[in-house]
Amino acid sequence: MYSFCTISTHSHLFKCYALAKSIESYKSNLYILLIDQKEPLGDIPKNVKIIPLNELKDKKTLQLVRKYKTNKDKLRWALKPQLLLSLLRKHSEVIYIDNDIYFFNDYRFLFQELESNDIILTPHFYPSSPITKQNWLEANFRVGLYNAGFLGINKSAKEALEWWADCCLYEMKKSYFRGLFDDQKYLDLFPILFNRVKILKHRGCNLAGWNDNIQLKQTEVIFIHFSPFTISKFKNKTNYYHPLYLQYIKQLRTHNLNYKPKNKPINLLFIQNGFYYLRWKLARFLN
Repeated sequence: MYSFCTISTHSHLFKCYALAKSIESYKSNLYILLIDQKEPLGDIPKNVKIIPLNELKDKKTLQLVRKYKTNKDKLRWALKPQLLLSLLRKHSEVIYIDNDIYFFNDYRFLFQELESNDIILTPHFYPSSPITKQNWLEANFRVGLYNAGFLGINKSAKEALEWWADCCLYEMKKSYFRGLFDDQKYLDLFPILFNRVKILKHRGCNLAGWNDNIQLKQTEVIFIHFSPFTISKFKNKTNYYHPLYLQYIKQLRTHNLNYKPKNKPINLLFIQNGFYYLRWKLARFLN
């Protein structure tokens, strides 16, 4: 039996249920930390275990909840290490995944990696050419080398998780000039501060709109991270991965009949990134 976990609000449970369906082939459970107080409605998949937020009563969790209770996104991100620490009391290996991830092929090798590694990370694999798409090259340093939508750990990773939780309590902010990007940028230090950290270079793991510049066979795609950016790219019929996108949308609609994919939202981060890009273009022009 394999153990995955994620964090969600009630409004996004349908994504969690689709995720649970994608991992059921190999008798895997999905633990969902539900951060709002509503009771789940409808039929809960058999391989889903709901964890109400009030079941995590340790001091650090309570501190994080107090600090980020008014921002559900930050609260979800900040609670990842605490959820993993709680599950390690009963499980020897656990993999955290964002609730907008979906598996397409055999993932059991990920847990086999955790037999010889304490932590496994997936790089963003942003384009990195200094000749073309230089803005993407620099994004590696602004946003982080590794994607925090996936993290595999075993019992020996407790020290790293406790350090990560302290970092999240210290600051959860998107601030390029300070070298911060919520919970994610801290992962850059994992391979330096801790031992037995595996950087997973399998391009079919955490495939997304930001690293789809490689054409994999369908059997090579292990899981896709269907973030809003990925949705906006893969829903285009000319996109190489459009058939996998359609498979995901079909599964989402079995749990949310009225679901309609949205375009990448125009929010404060979108505006900030647009301003940053213009400033970056100006700086390059002046050089």
